[in-house]
Amino acid sequence: MTVAATDELLRDAALYIWWEKPVEAVRRPLRVVAQVMNLGDYDDVLRLIAVLGLTPLREAMRSAEPGWFTERSWHYWCYRLGITAPDAEIPPMPQRDFQRDS
Repeated sequence: MTVAATDELLRDAALYIWWEKPVEAVRRPLRVVAQVMNLGDYDDVLRLIAVLGLTPLREAMRSAEPGWFTERSWHYWCYRLGITAPDAEIPPMPQRDFQRDS
């Protein structure tokens, strides 16, 4: 990971992963990326894309765990990242399997 990417993720982690120290949060970079995608403002998302590119955003969608995205942001990013064609059905959001989790 480049210095610029690490710096950006640390900055974003400080804003959007409030329950962890930024240094701890960047150990899971896709979680930080997902949190910016879900809660970030337009400027933060543009800065993230400028530094990281779109590939980590797509990977965050593929690796998403339940609760990482709201339904609204999930739908937006599926279309925005070309994961779903405009006339296709949105893939289901990650969901908890309570039978498996117990």
